[in-house]
Amino acid sequence: MSVAAWKPAVEGIKEVFHASFTTHVYPAHTHDAWTLMLIDTGAVRYELDRHEHGALVSGVTLLPPHVPHDGRSAHPTGFHKRVLYLDSSALPSDLIGKAVDTPMLVDPLLRQRVHQLHLALDDPFEASSRLALITERLRHRFAGTSPAVHADPTLADRLRQLLDASLPAGITLAEASVELQSSPTHLVRAFSRRFGLPPHRYLTGRRVDLARGYLVEGRPAAEAAVLAGFHDQSHLTRHFRRVLGTSPGRFVR
Repeated sequence: MSVAAWKPAVEGIKEVFHASFTTHVYPAHTHDAWTLMLIDTGAVRYELDRHEHGALVSGVTLLPPHVPHDGRSAHPTGFHKRVLYLDSSALPSDLIGKAVDTPMLVDPLLRQRVHQLHLALDDPFEASSRLALITERLRHRFAGTSPAVHADPTLADRLRQLLDASLPAGITLAEASVELQSSPTHLVRAFSRRFGLPPHRYLTGRRVDLARGYLVEGRPAAEAAVLAGFHDQSHLTRHFRRVLGTSPGRFVR
């Protein structure tokens, strides 16, 4: 058995929970949050509102708040799961009944997006962007509709100006949405269509450029990281390698 739980600095996510269980059986219980779950190995059997269901590696499971459910491994070898507990306001309450009827969605794009969100939890702007697209897809999957296309041709340019002006500290996606009077998903989609990359990747690239300038000036990598808006040197190093193919130390040498 292994368990890890923490609260990321991402608006809308109450808790992250990773666990591997073999024999543990969850008794019937409820949460005051939406439970968004990936199964990485094994499978889970559970009752939701007195109906039997299964959570499989191929799908994304969404359990609604305040609805009783239990849980147990479907195989003797156990299972590993990754769970995001989302604020009850992250999804409209009228989805609760539909989520009770069909808690698992076999949707490869949705599964990939949830996986990518888990990998991005240390970057609040990127995580918020990914969460916005996930909740949008969940809403439209359950409603059987497609996302609306936002027609404002200036939105992407105004967001880029806002991101540039916010450096190095940056701005949250929620703050940008209020400032530009547009939803988070419209901002992400409009920016990606206009510039060919999502806003979080643009912001990270600008921060890498700032750090690069500080390194060339002779500042230590740890100092350059903080001045450029990264959490610490390891955060800078990870993104520096992805963008430039080398570490900050090798770059200056």
